[in-house]
Amino acid sequence: MSPAEHAPRPLVDQSVLNRLREELEEDEGYCRLFVGNFIEYLPHRIGRLRLALTTGDLEGAVDAVLSLKTSSQMVGAERLANLAMDLEGEIRSESGRANVAVLLPQLAAAFLRPINQCSRQTMHRLQSQCSPGAKR
Repeated sequence: MSPAEHAPRPLVDQSVLNRLREELEEDEGYCRLFVGNFIEYLPHRIGRLRLALTTGDLEGAVDAVLSLKTSSQMVGAERLANLAMDLEGEIRSESGRANVAVLLPQLAAAFLRPINQCSRQTMHRLQSQCSPGAKR
C-alpha cells in the first residue's frame, strides 16, 4: 500500500481521545499532558526515523517506526499510525531480501514526505481538539 492511499483515513479518531480522557478520569488535563507530550516529542520521533532510514540503520529504523506507530495509536492519530505501520511492514518484509543500505534510504524517499505532512496536520488537529472550548 502506498503512503498516498491513506488520505481517506481520519487524522485523529476522537473516540480514542474520549476513551483516554475517561481512563485518566480527567476533564481537560489529559490534553495538556499526554497529548501535549505527544505533540512536543513528535518532531524528535520523526527525526530519529529520518536519521535511521537515511543512514541505513535497520535496528534504529525499526525502533523509531515502532515508537512513532505506538505513540500515534495512543492518541488516536490514525493516519499517522497507518503510515508508520505501512513503513514498518515494508522494512520487515524487504530487509531480509534487500541490502538495507539501499532499501532504507529508498523507503525514506517514499515515506518521509507523507509522514512529515501528516504529522503537521495531526499536530494542528490535536491542538485544535484539545484547546479550551473545543467540541468533544
